[in-house]
Amino acid sequence: MAQDKYILALDQGTTSSRAMVLDRQGAVRGLGQQEFRQHYPQPGWVEHDPQDIWRSQLETARVALRNAGIAAADVAALGITNQRETTLLWERASGRAIGPAIVWQDRRSAGICDRLREQGHETLFRERAGLQLDAYFSGTKLAWMLEHIPGARKQAERGELAFGTVDSWLVWQLTGGAVHSMDISNASRTLMLDLRRGHWSDELLQVLDIPRALLPQISPSSAVIGKTLPELFGGAIPIAGVAGDQQAATFGQACFEPGMAKNTYGTGCFMLLNVGDAPVASAHRLLSTVGWTLDDGRTDYMLEGSVFVAGAAIQWLRDGLKLIERADQVQALAASVADTGDVYLVPAFTGLGAPHWDPYARGTLVGLTRGTTRAHIARAALESIALQSADLMQAMRADSSCELSELRVDGGAARNDLLMQMQADLLGVPVVRPRNAESTALGAARLAGLAVGYWSGLDEIASQWQLERRFEPAWSQDRRQARMARWHQAVALSRDWARPGP
Repeated sequence: MAQDKYILALDQGTTSSRAMVLDRQGAVRGLGQQEFRQHYPQPGWVEHDPQDIWRSQLETARVALRNAGIAAADVAALGITNQRETTLLWERASGRAIGPAIVWQDRRSAGICDRLREQGHETLFRERAGLQLDAYFSGTKLAWMLEHIPGARKQAERGELAFGTVDSWLVWQLTGGAVHSMDISNASRTLMLDLRRGHWSDELLQVLDIPRALLPQISPSSAVIGKTLPELFGGAIPIAGVAGDQQAATFGQACFEPGMAKNTYGTGCFMLLNVGDAPVASAHRLLSTVGWTLDDGRTDYMLEGSVFVAGAAIQWLRDGLKLIERADQVQALAASVADTGDVYLVPAFTGLGAPHWDPYARGTLVGLTRGTTRAHIARAALESIALQSADLMQAMRADSSCELSELRVDGGAARNDLLMQMQADLLGVPVVRPRNAESTALGAARLAGLAVGYWSGLDEIASQWQLERRFEPAWSQDRRQARMARWHQAVALSRDWARPGP
């Protein structure tokens, strides 16, 4: 592999598309980023325009290459990482989406989940797919589309439609429809994958009433699956790495051994623990998921906990309450008071994720007094991110035999020193932040580069991980337990608020 080549990583996120050109050391040599519109047609509904996703991602890729001063011929491989669970349906003949993309945050299929639960299928999904029966996942979103988009079911049964998550949509567009695939990490988030066997489950498809003809081929996370159309970038580029954003971030953080964990602080919060070469069934309502499959057949499995609202709580302070003008002002405001004054924010704006899985929970702000200031509310919002993550870690410790020595962190809010110290205090283990904060794009790049021999193996990749700052816990066990108990009181008050009445 030529020493002067680079990797192009596409990072398609919930609120923006990004692209990066990375070199052999993982340094960013060119960057492009573009926000795109969010659509909220009804309470609990979140949509994207599929064309916005594609246009913004294509443009940012071209900008990244231009900013790096390189051409397609200088790119060894392309990697893709994406917002997971977001669900798309398009015509095979035209490549045209037949409706909006239903975003992972969307709760419209909660009623379908209730119906399947009442029919006694919850255990089946947990045992086969490793997932909770929740509106978060792609399968019930797809079932909703087939029920509600006129003519969709008949088209699907005739084999005229293609289903995919965002990675599938991008690969289809990049290859001009030549490749309809989904990497196994994204497939493991659909409610349709047999987790242990690594292929689509006819049993789950039957329960969901989804025609198999819709489904993409399942591909490894690190393998050449196709090439981009030459006209897109001025030359064909091998597509060699694909993974859902949280699995990509875990790979980028070099969590290659059982017991290693990372937490990403973005719109939501996502904690993944590597459990080795076999899935671990969760007794505490965590998710069992595929981390990645490499082209040599190695598969790493994860336990995952998902928090739906993390950084989005800070955006709410800015856009909803107008307590701050910019998100980066929250640290100084929160640090201006010593504690929250016994105020707790449960940011269940779109329900609660793990370990509660309550789509009917709603945001709750409790403990207010006449002495409460905007600083206390800001601190409570920041602390809510760390408290929700501490719930995840508590469940992971109970589910696995792994005892964590540290938690690796990334994502935008991981740059907030106050939040990271809160997290270390609530977990009781050090929180470590790497020098390269671009873990998600880096993971996609590493997966792609590994498949084409750009890096020699996992040992070389792990050796490039570098520490930027370590946050040591300062709280006693008693103080930690008392704070968590009080938090759980607040969570209980938020539960079941929006459940439809009789």
